[in-house]
Amino acid sequence: MAEVTLDLRGTPKAEAYGELKRHVEAVLEGIDDEIAAMSTMSCLLHHAFGHLWTGFYRVVQPGKLLRVGPYQGTLGCLEIKFGKGVCGAAAATRETVVVPDVHAFPGHITCDGRSQSEIVVPVFGPTRELIAVLDIDSEHKATFDEVDRRELEALMGWFSRKR
Repeated sequence: MAEVTLDLRGTPKAEAYGELKRHVEAVLEGIDDEIAAMSTMSCLLHHAFGHLWTGFYRVVQPGKLLRVGPYQGTLGCLEIKFGKGVCGAAAATRETVVVPDVHAFPGHITCDGRSQSEIVVPVFGPTRELIAVLDIDSEHKATFDEVDRRELEALMGWFSRKR
């Protein structure tokens, strides 16, 4: 299964996420390396849905600084302070942020000018410490909704499980 990269575009979201979750669980079975998991999830999410940018910003200074981690897409911002932009807002509040139009988000950080909408999901470790945020950008406005929020939060639950 590891050599299969899913393309779930055109599949209803709830069904697509179900298939993606099964695939991620199978590929990561027996893996306990967070970076390997971030790399794998970035790849699978990016190609399954055809996003513009899909990746992780890791917490390198708790409460202060995020640094780019594994991702798929064009060059990402290297560092983001907590509270700055969408990623920094999600890190500071420890809550998912869904942005239908990035141009309407105060303080949005533009890493790729083609980005139109974004979702950022906090990633917690086994003791509920914030270890990263998952950042996904789309070239289209209003790409992300409640289904994405719910399903991506559930998928990020992989990192909080004791392995």
